[in-house]
Amino acid sequence: MQKKEKFTFKCQSCGGQTPKWMGKCPDCGAWDTLVEERIGAGVLKKRKSSFLSEPVLIDSVEVKETERLETGVAEFDRVLGGGIVDGSLILIGGDPGIGKSTLMLQILSILSNAGKKCLYVSGEESVQQISMRGRRLDSHGSSLFVVSETDLESILAMVELSKYDAMVIDSIQTVFHPDVSSTPGSVTQIREAAMQFMKLAKSTGLPIFLVGHVTKVGAIAGPRIMEHMVDTVLYFEGDKSHVFRILRAVKNRFGPTNEIGVFEMNEKGLAQVPNPSAVFLAERSAVAPGSVVTSCMEGTRPILVEIQGLVASSSLGTPRRTILGLDTHRVALIVAVMEKRLGMNLSGLDIFMNVTGGVKIVEPSADLAIAAALASSFLDKPVDKKTTLIGEIGLTGEIRAVGHVQARVKEAAKMGFTRCLIPANTIKQVSGIDTMTFESVSFLKSAMEVLF
Repeated sequence: MQKKEKFTFKCQSCGGQTPKWMGKCPDCGAWDTLVEERIGAGVLKKRKSSFLSEPVLIDSVEVKETERLETGVAEFDRVLGGGIVDGSLILIGGDPGIGKSTLMLQILSILSNAGKKCLYVSGEESVQQISMRGRRLDSHGSSLFVVSETDLESILAMVELSKYDAMVIDSIQTVFHPDVSSTPGSVTQIREAAMQFMKLAKSTGLPIFLVGHVTKVGAIAGPRIMEHMVDTVLYFEGDKSHVFRILRAVKNRFGPTNEIGVFEMNEKGLAQVPNPSAVFLAERSAVAPGSVVTSCMEGTRPILVEIQGLVASSSLGTPRRTILGLDTHRVALIVAVMEKRLGMNLSGLDIFMNVTGGVKIVEPSADLAIAAALASSFLDKPVDKKTTLIGEIGLTGEIRAVGHVQARVKEAAKMGFTRCLIPANTIKQVSGIDTMTFESVSFLKSAMEVLF
């Protein structure tokens, strides 16, 4: 009698399993993500090892200092921590059409022109389509190979037959293993493909870039275990309607995290922006209420950004709060502090805030600039164009110290700013900048008195 096959329902978002179908995943709460899979479908036969690894003393391990492979694109190398490390597995995610495939083809083209043998594997385009895109972007090379393939075993066999210096898989959701019965893009297929590419990268020293799709909320599709397996996770940020794209490292085993690279999209693809501060402030008006500049640290790089605030009378029963590029909860906290400590009645007014250039600011050092932008719009008094503000605001209205003050004010001085408001506790950390006047503030009320 033939043994009856057993099935389970697996969540494509978190990997959780249930014996029957449900509309909502009981583990992560996602709707319509349970897919039927055969039990044991993702379990491949294990090969017997010919030898066993033995633990060794960490001090006895010889470490060879390997040079990083520089791509020639300074913004991309900065995000990776100085270049590509041999044997690294790098995951790149972003919204559709934001430039993931374009950047990868450009990087491989530059490496190919430098004498490196590269392989671009696409599961979404044919070889002719890749070639057309390469000609449009002027991305080509004598040692750049392209192939349209989705079979995992075939891709691994290609790499075994010929030695490559870099490889791109576009995208990981299209790759499937023939021994796994689930569909491409499922949790089982993505986990198996990522594991095989990780083994390939570590055993041969081949750096591999995995392009990943993202979900509606912006996270890379598939189980989170894939982000834990890779060495580096890069995210493309920015609105497709803007010309600027920001590549951010949210995980990096070989460099600093939260480092960003700024690119500009044009007819020839993505062009790096070596001085983002100048670009973000290029269209700033001379005198405008509600416009304030602050210096934010993105990884190891200070960047000047313009924060715009607009306070207007509301015609609705519930005032609107539209926040772009800032933490909504952080802005609500600052508004509450301003109402309590400054006596500004903002609760019945519409509040709109924006960070120009599509940058997202998450650090609290922009608190003082946010409060100044709102106060400037509320009072209809502009802040001096050559003044920048740095500081975190506490619930009692105090201005708290922030890190990397010297680097922040040096960037502001380089961009022509002559006045800076900083927390009183950090005034001793600033030195050697004669072109800028510093004013220390301890409370939000004193800062508003200095500005207005």
